[in-house]
This record gives sequence, C-alpha cells and structure tokens, in this order.
Amino acid sequence: MKLRRYIFVVFLITATFLNAQDSLKESYNFEMLYKVKITPVKSQYRTGTCWDFATTSFVETEILNKSGKELDLSEMYIVRRTYPRKAERYVRFHGKENFSEGGQAHDVIETIRQFGVVPQSVYNGNVEDPKTYSHRELYSVLKNMLDAVLKQKHPSKYWKKAFSSVLNVYLGTLPKSFDYEGKTFTPETFLKSLDFNCDDYVELTSFTHHPFYSKFVLEVPDNWSHAEYYNIPIDELINVMKYALKNGYSIAWDGDVGKEYFKRDGIAIVPVDFKYKTYPPEEKEITQELRQKEFDNFQTTDDHLMHITGLAKDQKGEFFFYTKNSWGTKRGFDGYWYMSEPYVRLKTIAIMVNKNAVPQEIKEKLGF
Repeated sequence: MKLRRYIFVVFLITATFLNAQDSLKESYNFEMLYKVKITPVKSQYRTGTCWDFATTSFVETEILNKSGKELDLSEMYIVRRTYPRKAERYVRFHGKENFSEGGQAHDVIETIRQFGVVPQSVYNGNVEDPKTYSHRELYSVLKNMLDAVLKQKHPSKYWKKAFSSVLNVYLGTLPKSFDYEGKTFTPETFLKSLDFNCDDYVELTSFTHHPFYSKFVLEVPDNWSHAEYYNIPIDELINVMKYALKNGYSIAWDGDVGKEYFKRDGIAIVPVDFKYKTYPPEEKEITQELRQKEFDNFQTTDDHLMHITGLAKDQKGEFFFYTKNSWGTKRGFDGYWYMSEPYVRLKTIAIMVNKNAVPQEIKEKLGF
C-alpha cells in the first residue's frame, strides 16, 4: 500500500512539473525580428564538445552568408587536431593546467588557422558509428595516459606518438588529402578555397574585476590556452549582439545553462519568482553588479556553448535570442532555444563575433 502511495505521489509531482513546463512554453508567442541563414542542427551526443559544435556551426554560417555555399564541416577533425595541443600544454605544465573535453570558441578558430578544415563526409571522427559520438572512454584513456607520463621523472619522446595512436583508434586517421566535388584538396588548401579569414573574429566579455576596454585572460577552466578577451560593459555587449543580428551576423555564445533558469523545453529566463503567478513570468532586472556576483560565486560558469542565430520579441515586447543548440532536434523548439535578454545579461560568459558585427564606436574604444 505504501509503495502504491509513493508511486502515485511521484507521478503527481512529475505530472505537475511537466504541466508547468508545458504552460511556460505555450505561454509565449514569439515574433522573429532578425534571423540569420544557417546550417541544420546537429547533436554532440555523449561528448563534451559543445564548444566545437557551436563554433563550427558559426563558421559554417559565416561561409554560407558570405559565399552562399552551404557546408557540413567536420567537428571531429577539430577535436582530433585540438587534443594534442591540449596534451602538450598539460604535460609542459606538469599536470597543473586543465585537460578536459571542454574548450572555447577560439580553439576552433586557432585549430582551423593551423591545420585547415575538412568536410564531414571526409572525416566523420567515429570509427564505431558515424551517426553518434561518445567520448567518455576516449577521454578516460587519454587522461590516464598523460598522468602516467607525468609520473615519469624524465618523460620519453614517444608519448606524443602513443597519444596520437589512441586518437587514431577512436576517431580515425587524419586525411592528408581528399577529393571533394571533383577536386583534390588538403585540409589547408580546402580552407583557402573557402571565403573564411580566421583574423576576422573577436571574443568579448563583460566583468568588473578587470578594466573595461582592455583585454584579459578570461579565468574559466576551459580557457586552457589562456586566450585574451576584450572587456566591455554588459549594456554594450548586449548592443553588440543586437547590432550583429540586425546586420546579418550570428554569434558564438558561451554561458551557463545549468540550474532552473534554462528549461529543457526551449525557454531560458530569469523569473522574479519560480512559482509562476503569471505567464509569461515577470523577469528580474539584471545589473552589472549582479552578473559579477554570480560569476564570482560560481553561480554562472562556462558550462555550454551555443550558436545565436536570431532575435525575437514575445507578446510583451521583451527581447529573446534565438539560439541553435547541439542536442539534436527533439528538445526545445526543434533544437533551438529562446533565451531572454535578462537571461543573456546574467548568464553570458563570452561571445565571438565577426569584427564587422561590432558597432564602430565600440571598435574605436577597443582599438581594432
């Protein structure tokens, strides 16, 4: 009898929660203001490679909107090329640097700069099943290998070859050349054939523990390469994002999608009260001080990257950023999320945009 009662209570709680989620999602009516032409939604599956999927989508969109050429680029080529760079830094710093599956938007750009890029059809990065990815075992093997190397007083010259061999087993051997649409390319010459310049992009953030209108190394674990970001006030960061979308540019977005703010049904908001009394709920006013506080106390972390591709308004006239996720098409709005402006003000860690997507007055303040 107790078991039946317990099951009924669990069912009731679950049903109530799901109904609340449905009510939240259905309470919004969105009007799209600006929408950038993009490539289809993908899934990162069981990998910590959102940084790669989001930024590769961003790169595909840049190429698409410049040249009209729709490409499906290989995310796993970027992963395969990035891991050795991470590993070398981890070993050189005697294991005191971060080695994980994670990364930042600039990791994709820097990898493309150094090693070029290839289509998905050339390198799917999964010898087991080209339609899905799971890197749990791969990461565990790589991390344990590096830690074993670090236990040696004098690491040999062979560990890099061994590390590369493991990557080849799990992800596949890197192509030296390939045929694509009737032509033969290397990854480097394929990059040269595209309308894409790695120097066209900047990363922006907004925190008060460093001076505004300067650059600093953003202190988040996945910034393993210690890249610098331009620092501007949050009002100006939001203005950059709106200006970019209005002018046909998309945004690679790094931020926090944890806790109760980011709903799995496709809505991301910062409600005044989580016990919604009105639909859509009233949201908090987000100040520079509040976002800094949440960053300092780890309530805002860099746990996910996505690709912002549009700007919408709800029926109350509030702005929402239309965002392409890398969790497939079964969640959210067919794989997209609507992130409210208060949510973006609070939970953004950083963004990457084309330099031309930055208003002139902000460019002058930053000196580029």
